[in-house]
Amino acid sequence: MTYLDAELSGTLSEASLFEDAMSLQGEIFREVESRRTLKFQSGSRSYFAKLHFGVGWAEIFKNLFQFRLPVLGAENELLAINKLKDLGIDTLTPVAFVSEGGNPAKVRSCIITKALENTKSLEEMAEQDAINDRLRRKLVIKIAQIARNMHEHGINHRDFYICHFLMEKDSVQDENDAPMLFLIDLHRAQVRSKTPKRWRVKDVSGVLFSGIDAGVTRTDLFRFMKVYSGKTLRKTMIEDKRFWQAVIVRAQKLYLRDHGARSKDLMALNG
Repeated sequence: MTYLDAELSGTLSEASLFEDAMSLQGEIFREVESRRTLKFQSGSRSYFAKLHFGVGWAEIFKNLFQFRLPVLGAENELLAINKLKDLGIDTLTPVAFVSEGGNPAKVRSCIITKALENTKSLEEMAEQDAINDRLRRKLVIKIAQIARNMHEHGINHRDFYICHFLMEKDSVQDENDAPMLFLIDLHRAQVRSKTPKRWRVKDVSGVLFSGIDAGVTRTDLFRFMKVYSGKTLRKTMIEDKRFWQAVIVRAQKLYLRDHGARSKDLMALNG
């Protein structure tokens, strides 16, 4: 399976797409045994290429023994991107894709997406104190809407942290503007007809944990709960009590692992 957008036809060849992608020169953002991510230029535009070299049988069996479907290559991310776009969720734009090989452990694949210019991750913005109270409230609502939309349509991210949300810098000009957020890093996302509770808990606890040090307050947490559930706060705390307890327990474990202490906001919410 191969796809190449016309805008890259002068840089890459559809007939040798994977080999051409392997020879691309640029800034390497991540490189592990089975995957490489790099940013490169073509003409006046920037792109990201993710190359997958095969995960091996050990990784496949490890996932299967844990009742998880293994991620074999870039096709998973392409599927998730297209599904998000169908739902109206802003994300990456693919311009090239290739997948080669019949052996699941040795599939070679690559996805190339347009770089999101004039954006900054919410994690970076929080570290630079660039999120005021008004913007933070808008972001909480927007992220809750994205999470609800994804989960209601069978998608879970698996790495649903604020570092994987990029905000267009100029999208909020006045108090009536909603922030434009792009959800990225979808190579581990799962797409089903229905999102199981365990994966909804994982996503929501992940974004909750990653937002605590970004200044998220108890009031923000309650606001997220209302938007995500589509219910009043009282109703969701009664009807979805076990779900929210599971979210808070998992978020607390993540916070304790990274900080060596519990979050007071999460402790108060759990009480």
